[in-house]
Amino acid sequence: MKLSLLPLVAFLTIAHAANLPPPELYWKSRLPTTAMPKSITDLLHSAGGDTTVHRKYDYGDDSAASFLKYGGGVFIIYDEPETQLQHNPFASLLFLEKDLGFGHTKNLIFTKTSNQASFLPRQVVKSIPFSSTKVDEILRTFSVKPGSTEAEMMKKTIKACEGSGIKGEEKYCALSLESMVDFITSKLGRLVEALSTEVILKNETKRQEYRIMHGVKKVGDANLVVCHKLSYVYAVFYCHKMETTRAYTVPLQGEDGSKVNAMAICHTDTSGWSPKHLAFQVLKVKPGSVPVCHFLAQGTVLWVPRQTPN
Repeated sequence: MKLSLLPLVAFLTIAHAANLPPPELYWKSRLPTTAMPKSITDLLHSAGGDTTVHRKYDYGDDSAASFLKYGGGVFIIYDEPETQLQHNPFASLLFLEKDLGFGHTKNLIFTKTSNQASFLPRQVVKSIPFSSTKVDEILRTFSVKPGSTEAEMMKKTIKACEGSGIKGEEKYCALSLESMVDFITSKLGRLVEALSTEVILKNETKRQEYRIMHGVKKVGDANLVVCHKLSYVYAVFYCHKMETTRAYTVPLQGEDGSKVNAMAICHTDTSGWSPKHLAFQVLKVKPGSVPVCHFLAQGTVLWVPRQTPN
């Protein structure tokens, strides 16, 4: 589906004529030694090319929609009725850190997010309002019908970005690739790695049993940032720096031979979480008793300081 950006065409043309640098050049200037993951390169949009944003939404199972529905992510979910567990897309992603070893299995499905909205250059984004007080103007700008499913999701995204973070969380909504890079470098410096869950070999798109293979590696400890892509008409990422966390890369192999290099986050202190938190219902543990972990969906970016050889 194509969304016309007629009010922005003139600006994009001027930006191209003025030779404003594309977002990927800003990345290279600020993070010259950091490889760009596929989850980012897939979202690049050149101001000098097509003046439409290509998007596809499927709000029924979109992880970004679920992210907002449940308050910002699996680690921010507080109360979830047991009758709703089977419908919660995050439930299958949860596991205990003690099970993060060779041979353990988990029933999972890895599908690419249906939200394909791409990045716009920061200069363009700055010219567009992003505020709950200007929703009507935003919807008119992007020709979105008020009251539609899409309009409601846009409103939820804005609200999530304007809300305060939870205890121990430093949050920031990046409306452009450039602003994401600035947030990351302000928190972690410029010697960082950007990682994301990647399907290396896929035979079929189906839920199946995945086995943890040899090669699980801890890549971050406390000092890390996770950026989740939200549903919007252009790429918006909810980034947050959390305390008491560990990050791992986890090689998985499906029963049909599919292979995934998955990213996982473990929360080492859950003592402040609600006893009705989804994680405790799924894993049958109590707050503060053991580290709680979850895999990151495709499209989510994990940022960690680059590890240097001893």
